[in-house]
Amino acid sequence: MTTLAILTAAGSGTRLGRDLPKALVELDGFPLVLHAARRLAASGVVDSLVVTAPDGLTDVMTDLLANDPHVQVPVQVTDGGPTRQASVGAGLALARSGDDVVLVHDAARPLVPADLVRRVVGAVRSGHGAVVPGLPVTDTVKQVRPDGDAELVTGTPDRARLRAVQTPQGFARDLLVRAHRTGAARARAEHLAATDDAGLVEVLGEPVHIVPGDAAAFKITTERDLWLASLVLQESNA
Repeated sequence: MTTLAILTAAGSGTRLGRDLPKALVELDGFPLVLHAARRLAASGVVDSLVVTAPDGLTDVMTDLLANDPHVQVPVQVTDGGPTRQASVGAGLALARSGDDVVLVHDAARPLVPADLVRRVVGAVRSGHGAVVPGLPVTDTVKQVRPDGDAELVTGTPDRARLRAVQTPQGFARDLLVRAHRTGAARARAEHLAATDDAGLVEVLGEPVHIVPGDAAAFKITTERDLWLASLVLQESNA
């Protein structure tokens, strides 16, 4: 029984405004994908990594990860797909026979703490088939609909019942495989919004559990996020 981590790194990162894929953008001298891979490997609960690479950059990713002394687990790199879902599917296809737990993590969350990785894997191994980390929502959230040149508020959800979801998301392998086969097809047919792997599990009607997330696992989307991540690294090394 082993744990596979699929590290999705095939995104373009258009909103970051760079001329290279987001996963290869450097944070304090190292690409985001390398930061993320190091932290997954350092958790002690990940036995192997599959990294989904941007089109044409499989060899670049392979050289980057294979030669890093801090990534002390087997690494495979494969071409990512046109969507995140397709990339995760490509990673799943490389799972080994003994991989019974699968993590899905975004390279755009490079500072994920090892404790968070262990928390997710532990919850899956305790019997929860789908586990996602989440943080309480601190802002008031409004539901809206279009109304001319503005939007009309249609409701205010109770934020005490809301969570901002992060990665890595963890799954029993057989459940994740079924979600990608059956849940994805059902989501397309019924025009459901399944924006992550947990959403595909929800489409199947299977339970998804939340464990406490971590503020350090924030997503890099803009230049400001990169600046904040650099500050976090400087503080942790101080």
